[in-house]
Amino acid sequence: MIRVLLVDDQALIRAGFRALLSAEDDITVVADASDGAQGVSLARQHRPDVVLLDVQMPVMDGIEATRQIASDPALADVHVVMVTNYGFDEYVFNALRAGASGFLVKDTEPADLIAAVRVAARGEALLSPGITRRLISEFVARAPLPGPVVGLDQLTNREKEVMTLVAKGLTNEEIAGQMVISPATAKTHVSRAMVKLRARDRAQLVVFAYESGLVRVT
Repeated sequence: MIRVLLVDDQALIRAGFRALLSAEDDITVVADASDGAQGVSLARQHRPDVVLLDVQMPVMDGIEATRQIASDPALADVHVVMVTNYGFDEYVFNALRAGASGFLVKDTEPADLIAAVRVAARGEALLSPGITRRLISEFVARAPLPGPVVGLDQLTNREKEVMTLVAKGLTNEEIAGQMVISPATAKTHVSRAMVKLRARDRAQLVVFAYESGLVRVT
């Protein structure tokens, strides 16, 4: 059962998401909050698999809430998905750098929202269905100039190649096809790169790839 925490200052949004997600046999909403501070507190209390977190909220915004959740060792298995009104919200890249696993726009189709929650719970993807891979480049283009990333020099050439493909939006299956290896081997390379870089998930791996200059926006 995938356990979800909803954090949004709009009661109507929370009610809509709760009704939609609770109708699924494999998803349950454990709690909801109207501001970021309350969301962090409830995350620590319930330790959900996924937190759907609004960007702009009173008391504590979504970015700071994400930072506090992502930096708490007790919440290492909690995946934060930011929810925003705009596909190119100026805060989203900062949210990803803070530790968010990805983001959704509020007008996402219901089926895509449900699929995104399941994907986030597995920690296997940066962006939800319906958000194109082009979006990755749009946000990383706003990143600061490339700089050192701790652990990058520990990666093998194979792991760097896999990291590059992850940053371009490829799935494990697509990486396997391009590199002519098995999906299991691709997944192993991704996992090892994440461990060496201490990345929480694929989203942070993508951020590291661009911040280090391993991948550049063209």
